[in-house]
Amino acid sequence: MTEVTMVVNGKSVTKSVKGNTLMSEFLREELRLTGTHVGCDTSQCGACVVHVNGEAVKSCTMFAAEANGSEVKTIEGMENPDGSLGVIQQAFQDHHGLQCGFCTPGMVMSAAALLKDNPKPTEAEIRDYLEGNICRCTGYHNIVKAIMAASGQDVTSIAAE
Repeated sequence: MTEVTMVVNGKSVTKSVKGNTLMSEFLREELRLTGTHVGCDTSQCGACVVHVNGEAVKSCTMFAAEANGSEVKTIEGMENPDGSLGVIQQAFQDHHGLQCGFCTPGMVMSAAALLKDNPKPTEAEIRDYLEGNICRCTGYHNIVKAIMAASGQDVTSIAAE
């Protein structure tokens, strides 16, 4: 067992974990942060994206011990201080950027990482950035629209699909 300490969504946590405990498993099983979804266990779908020290990471590809001393943000940490939806989450709701919701946490976390690096991405840049995130329901159109709206861009001329 290895003791790990990290700051998760602004709160310091210390837990003992096996060396082969994946970050996704640590978040879901040890911390009960079940918003981080695991859809494939092979790093293909992106449903498990979290931020580690400000960088988007597929949590099924990282051991929890690798995050020792790190700052981690999950979908649960994306809300506003008053508990209301954050800007990106609200844009996904307003622009119907989700259907079943399984991929949504990973999409929101990836969108946040994109907007941090590129505050006003084009549709093509968004689609390229989301290549590692799979959605089986929406067809991506409204996800792209939601991300553009979250960036403050006018999406009124984008037709609904």
